[in-house]
Amino acid sequence: MSDFGAAVKLTRAECLTYNCATETALSHVRSLLFVPGSDERKLVRALESDADAVVADLEDAVAPDEKEAARELVREVYAAVPGAGPLRLVRVNAAGTSFHAGDMDAVRAIEPAAIVLPKATPGAVASLGSDGPPVVAIVETSQGVRLAYEIATQPRVAALQIGAVDLGAEAGLEPRPDGLELLYVRSKVVYDSIAAGLRSPFDVVHLDLQGGAALEEECLLARSLGFRGKACIHPSQVPIVNDAFVPSESELAWARRVLAAYDQAVSDGRGAIALDGAMIDLPVVERARRLLAETERR
Repeated sequence: MSDFGAAVKLTRAECLTYNCATETALSHVRSLLFVPGSDERKLVRALESDADAVVADLEDAVAPDEKEAARELVREVYAAVPGAGPLRLVRVNAAGTSFHAGDMDAVRAIEPAAIVLPKATPGAVASLGSDGPPVVAIVETSQGVRLAYEIATQPRVAALQIGAVDLGAEAGLEPRPDGLELLYVRSKVVYDSIAAGLRSPFDVVHLDLQGGAALEEECLLARSLGFRGKACIHPSQVPIVNDAFVPSESELAWARRVLAAYDQAVSDGRGAIALDGAMIDLPVVERARRLLAETERR
């Protein structure tokens, strides 16, 4: 694998071509399951789960004196467990920290499908160089929120994720059952991702390990705001997240009826019709097509 610090500047189109297989796979990910990189049992269990992607965490989940051992363990486990199953990602320590360079050296040996970068800024992403795996950039600082579009337009960035815990600590946010404290951040990151041509972003971690109904509600809120995936911290969260970020059978039935009615209208020379008392025009048709496309996940 080429030097990640190479100074050659690639355009986004060139980077997407270079990593097209991974980009395509990442575009279908609903659940990002974060696992401590220092825990072999949890890593193996995660790779055997139904998560769309597993993120071996070298950052917050690993104590400072365990960093080097965790890097080697991730390399060994990713190499030993058969390749079928979740995509394999690695979260490195933030750019500028004393552990970042060692993590990036380890990434060369691990060869993950993508790097998850905490405390993302445009400069932090650019410091990774032009060559190497795509990047999932975590927006978890006020500067990251302000510059989310600039982060998203960095050539190697494939997706954004919101990190609510660090952001909440910096901004003094107080969690609410309705999630209103994060409404601006969620909306901004969604629209900045769309404007940059990225897939829809990943929503915040749900801190209750089991989640249940509260996790499902949070997923549905996120999906209504434009998210199409969410970070997980326990395998029990994965089925709830996966189910929440695909259309329901009733939504799919509606989408099929819309397309059938619209196709008939077009053949009759009409551009808009009424269906069930609602107007059906091209934007509604595009939503129906998007819903059907979302069933083509894993």
